[in-house]
Amino acid sequence: MNPSPKAEPKGSVLLVDDIPENLRLLTDILTQQGYQVRSVTSGAMALRTAVAKPPDAILLDIKMPDMDGYQVCESLKANETTRDIPVIFISALDDLLDKVEAFQVGGVDYITKPFQVEEVVARLESQLTIQRQKQQLQQEVLIRRETEEILYQSRALLSSILNSSLDGIAAMQAVRDVGGTIGDFRCLVVNPVVAKMLGKTREELIGNLALRRLVQQIDPGLFQKFVDVVETGETLESDLAYSTSEGDRWYHYIAVKLGDGFAVTVRDITSRKQIELALQAANEKLEILANLDGLTQVANRRRWDVCLEQEWRRCAREQQSLSLLLCDVDYFKRYNDAYGHQAGDDCLRQIAGAIAQAAKRPADLVARYGGEEFAVLLPNTTADGAAQIAALIQAAVRDLAIAHCQSDISDRVTLSIGIATLIPHPEESPETLLMEADGALYRAKEQGRNQAVQAIASAVR
Repeated sequence: MNPSPKAEPKGSVLLVDDIPENLRLLTDILTQQGYQVRSVTSGAMALRTAVAKPPDAILLDIKMPDMDGYQVCESLKANETTRDIPVIFISALDDLLDKVEAFQVGGVDYITKPFQVEEVVARLESQLTIQRQKQQLQQEVLIRRETEEILYQSRALLSSILNSSLDGIAAMQAVRDVGGTIGDFRCLVVNPVVAKMLGKTREELIGNLALRRLVQQIDPGLFQKFVDVVETGETLESDLAYSTSEGDRWYHYIAVKLGDGFAVTVRDITSRKQIELALQAANEKLEILANLDGLTQVANRRRWDVCLEQEWRRCAREQQSLSLLLCDVDYFKRYNDAYGHQAGDDCLRQIAGAIAQAAKRPADLVARYGGEEFAVLLPNTTADGAAQIAALIQAAVRDLAIAHCQSDISDRVTLSIGIATLIPHPEESPETLLMEADGALYRAKEQGRNQAVQAIASAVR
């Protein structure tokens, strides 16, 4: 006897079989039993249908073209929307291994064709009963969790107040739209510290939806961070710079999930931050000073040694050319004797500036190597490139036109330069390059000074 049209269906069932006759038979049987039935003839259609409108149960054939029942079941169980739907296999396959595989991919029951009507109905109703009991249990668990969450909120709020009473404290409740998205937060608790920070009174804040607008004035990304705390349950801890009527302030804040909202504690760390920033600036200045020659303001010998070692290893690793120039002021002792040490210091400062102007790529390094000697490190530079830089340096020094009445080669200050270029070898040391450059500088002086000479090894390596 057919059930009354107004009767509530026992449940919705999705039939999946590539044989229309089987679908018609099962549809008639289950419809007569009071079930709402939908049927499809392929695995792909079954997946789309189940996702679009999840049924209470699925009766699934195994042998189908393109996508068999096992694959369909695996896909259903991999999808969060459909993974909890009970799948009952109905198949002519009666082998034990077929049944084992059906359970392994997530099936809850297995009916062998040809089947008895009573068996299908009984097994279907059994699974639906289990499903209803499971949903009821989940609802009870959810209610219990909500009760526990209320208790946790009270304890967490009390703990925050007791442990952070000297700091800023606030508790916020999420306000969601019909789709469940958090649009703002309602202020439940706020103390004077937070109210003052936001430029409001406590009365203006408590119970109102104002957090989104207020925090966007402080930090445009802060509101979303608070939303993430609520949605993920992860604690947010950070520092925040904020300009107030009293000047720039620094705050350290911790936000923790509290029910469907969050609690936040705020501490003014302006004094500590100012000290940290001052120390940082002082350390940076000291670091710069520790790497500069006090007289010429180019890199000192300490900085030179570190950079030479670093560039040697890098160029050895990448097999790139590394060039080095050793520059010596010609007859500088005579210059000091003739013009005095103060004039000598000024001469060295001008020469250092001229060298730095010629070797001005970001990777190039100019250093005072010692006394009147300067060294120039030229990473990724060939011998020809190094010779060009040397020529630019000599031209820059000539343009300074510093008078030198005691020089044997010119009435102006000049430089002798030794050039060395190598592709570093991992088993060698940077001393190899230094020795080559020093030898070239020696030959430049021997050949009359005021010239740049390239190391012999540079031509063959």
